[in-house]
Amino acid sequence: MKKFREERIKEIEGLRALGINPYPYSYKKTHTSEDIRTQFQNIANGEVTNERVSTAGRVMALREHGKSTFFHIKDTFGRIQAYVRKDRTENYEFFKEHITLGDIIGIEGIVFKSNTGEVTVLVEKFQLLNKPLRPMPEKWHGIKDREILYRQRYAEMIANDETVKRFRMRSDIIRMIREFLSSKGFFEVETPILQYQTGGASARPFITHLNALDIDMYLRIATELHLKRFIVGGFDKVYEIGRIFRNEGISYKHHPEFTTIELYQAYADYEDIMNLTEELITHLVEKLYGTTKITYQGQEIDFTRPWKRVKMRDFIKENLGVDILEDSNEKFVSVLASHDVEIDINDRGHMIEKLWDLVEDKVLQPTFLLEHPVEISPLAKKSRDDSRVTERFELIIYGREMANAFSELNDPVDQYERFVNQLRLRDLGDEEAQMMDKDFVRALEYGMPPTGGLGIGIDRLVMLLTDSPNIRDVIAFPLVRPEGDVDIEEIEDDGNDSGERGEQA
Repeated sequence: MKKFREERIKEIEGLRALGINPYPYSYKKTHTSEDIRTQFQNIANGEVTNERVSTAGRVMALREHGKSTFFHIKDTFGRIQAYVRKDRTENYEFFKEHITLGDIIGIEGIVFKSNTGEVTVLVEKFQLLNKPLRPMPEKWHGIKDREILYRQRYAEMIANDETVKRFRMRSDIIRMIREFLSSKGFFEVETPILQYQTGGASARPFITHLNALDIDMYLRIATELHLKRFIVGGFDKVYEIGRIFRNEGISYKHHPEFTTIELYQAYADYEDIMNLTEELITHLVEKLYGTTKITYQGQEIDFTRPWKRVKMRDFIKENLGVDILEDSNEKFVSVLASHDVEIDINDRGHMIEKLWDLVEDKVLQPTFLLEHPVEISPLAKKSRDDSRVTERFELIIYGREMANAFSELNDPVDQYERFVNQLRLRDLGDEEAQMMDKDFVRALEYGMPPTGGLGIGIDRLVMLLTDSPNIRDVIAFPLVRPEGDVDIEEIEDDGNDSGERGEQA
């Protein structure tokens, strides 16, 4: 690596001596690779057009043929083939000597289709736009250590077109969500990330310090309580797509920094939100794939509406033989112990959640889990049919919670009492129990209309829609262990130090 950098720096100095800037300021592109493929896909094999295009990207492959060279450049939308000939291109000898794999170049020329049917740019002019100091990361396809890929995601994106496609899809999914909600009359709003106390979820927060006021503050664990303040203030439909921070473990489906969408609709209940959730996610699946059926990790997932609905009580009783509304805490303890589950906090709500954890992975197809007990739903309205449970649902797909929703609690006295119970849990050592938010209670005392709310984990949704097995596969720069204090010249990247020219797989 060190030798490669030294040789490359020497080459760059030589270019500058010739009056060539290896790092120019800009380049005028008229077309992306996708534009060119789409616009000229219907021309005949061997046909040469008079259409001029200008595009740019990274050189991914080079194949020399005497006085000509075929090569591919890659941009956001994929690869496009180009052809440079000595008798048609200015400075062909410079191209042959100095343009190598990994360089970023701009090209200008006319379009033709090769005899093998590939849309190609016949290059008449080119410009070197960047001469990298590191070789192409050719070996990254075979890397088994995901930590390396996550830490140097930029190198994986260079080497793997599928990685770029996955993050393009993530962007498309978020855009489509915004378009869908806008069509339904929702306003996108913003709420604070720094908060005096956390709320809206049961989670351990990150703590930071605000020097200006000399007080500790928290990074938000949810956007819920501030979005509800918008409803109190007179907005009927609001949502926020934003980063959430929870100081918890890292696994294939958990990440301490993640993205959610939360939305709230006045004058709606959880039945309305259930219908909206079905409509939104089915819309995404159909827009992306043109069908309501997709394959995730080898399993067919069918989003055809309506989706199945089950009650938490019934599902746990059917699979574990315990009634979460009628049976005693002692029965809970016995059943959990039979499955080698330890109880860290002796609280009925915690034990119910652990019982659900034992059976969640039995749900494969999109399923609404209904009627969560009050003990585990401090922000949801009690059921109008059974005060022991709430008007709440979780959307479970492939054994994972994808969404959580309520008929929102808007009784300030009831809300205050539930916060008090959460404080009791904190006193018992539950660091994830919610804090008392007196200002939120005060807001409810001004009056919040009947409201339905929904939270969806964007990262888990993108995992599902891109067939990604790990949440860190859909977070561009996930958390990994730091490398420590390392000299930049000594950092290895598993690139190919040997070849300057050739083919990049």
